[in-house]
Amino acid sequence: MSNSKPYVIGVAGGSGSGKTFFLNCFLNHFSADEVCLVSQDDYYIKVGEMTAEENRLHNFDLPTCIEVNQFQNDVNDLMDFKTVYKQEYTFNNPTAIPKLLEIKPAPILIIEGLFIYHYQHIDQLFDYRIFMDAAVEIALERRLSRDLLERGYSEEDVLYKWDNHVMPSYNEYLLPHRFRCDKIINNSTNELRNILDITDDISKELRGKLGI
Repeated sequence: MSNSKPYVIGVAGGSGSGKTFFLNCFLNHFSADEVCLVSQDDYYIKVGEMTAEENRLHNFDLPTCIEVNQFQNDVNDLMDFKTVYKQEYTFNNPTAIPKLLEIKPAPILIIEGLFIYHYQHIDQLFDYRIFMDAAVEIALERRLSRDLLERGYSEEDVLYKWDNHVMPSYNEYLLPHRFRCDKIINNSTNELRNILDITDDISKELRGKLGI
């Protein structure tokens, strides 16, 4: 494989589509020096302390909520095989202690997030685009499970954000890019075998294509 630049894979999908689970399975097929991952989620603009009501009303599901310039700069560094240091984003959880992330460059660079195909500078870098798809009711069920347990939101708050922020943003900023993707993965079931088989197939295809 040529070392002129990394092979860049995009993984996008709406909330509850199973991006994190897919990525965990996919990364297991490679060693740490073969692949690196940068997540758009770590580039949210910090909004400071908010009341529960302010948090409910604040729309985090907009492209303008991301530190786009820093995101692009860090991706550029990884493209140039430079190590990136980034403090993880803790989703305004005051009890969480953010870790300093060390993202080392590798021959395969995975960029994941909701808006990665929306940002023109990022979008033009991709060699392979993946779109994670899930039935709306399944995605909402997963979102509820995550936000109730991990982020301490009430069910009312989750449903408010889903109807007023999550779905409108998905329809405007992500869904239009679906048809351009090289691989559309339907993840509407919770069958572990399905994702394991899909990641196995993609990883074999990539190893053959890249000679690694």
